[in-house]
Amino acid sequence: MQYDLAVIGGSFAGLSAATQAARARRNVLVIDAGQPRNRFAAHSHGFLGQDGRTPGAILDDARRQLLAYPTARLVDARADRAVANSSSDFEITTDDGETFGAARLVLATGVRDILPEVHGLAEQWGKTVLHCPYCHGYEVSGGQLGVLATGPMSMHQAQLIADWGDVTLFGNGQIEPDAEQMLALDGKKVRFEPATVSELREDSSGGLIVHLDGGRTAGVRAMFTAPRNTMTSPLAEQLGCGLKDGLLGPMISVDDRQQTTIPGVYAAGDAARAMHNIAFAVSGGTFAGVCAHQSLVFG
Repeated sequence: MQYDLAVIGGSFAGLSAATQAARARRNVLVIDAGQPRNRFAAHSHGFLGQDGRTPGAILDDARRQLLAYPTARLVDARADRAVANSSSDFEITTDDGETFGAARLVLATGVRDILPEVHGLAEQWGKTVLHCPYCHGYEVSGGQLGVLATGPMSMHQAQLIADWGDVTLFGNGQIEPDAEQMLALDGKKVRFEPATVSELREDSSGGLIVHLDGGRTAGVRAMFTAPRNTMTSPLAEQLGCGLKDGLLGPMISVDDRQQTTIPGVYAAGDAARAMHNIAFAVSGGTFAGVCAHQSLVFG
């Protein structure tokens, strides 16, 4: 079957894009591998009307609501290959060998976090090791917080998170603030700890014990960090979409209508913007779906 729109990725951006096309009575296909980036988080915060719910529960409702439209279809698979054919449509092949055609594509494939290599950190990712204060800061606010440096952006992160608690910036061999930077940290009452972090371990109160080289320890309610990101899917490169450097990794380049450098291919969500949270993903996906539909109407 030839679809008007195929959406690759069925998380917040992808489902939002697909819903717009389905409401326009277009045949829309969502291909999703079931690995949303925020699957490690127990709760979602800051998303209007959904505060405190699990990300999975929100997505379950969104899938059910999308599939209530008779022109929408969801396929549980990984899209492995995408090419443009001679008629300017697109052909998508999944990991089980099934092939689909579509007049327009929305890439909502997301990113994968490359976590710092600290013993115990991965086990606490999404629990007491966090990346976004707007998503999780309120719940851990009012006490001792840590920022684990991953690069120059960690200076900015530490000063920002000082609005949520008493912050220690753990340099971990990644940064050495100069005199001007130390003054900026002092201005936000951020302490700097230059030692390398060897391990993170959950304490009896649900916080973290930070083990430092040399045998010292520190206690924090939560540790924030800014991991590097990498693309989870090869489709953008297969199609020839332009990429650009984001704050923490490569991004799909899009114009002011969410279209990539390849006509007919749109992108939204974490793979197509520098700042990441559910609300941003929903906004970008909604606009990508609207613009993809309008391109079907107006060419």
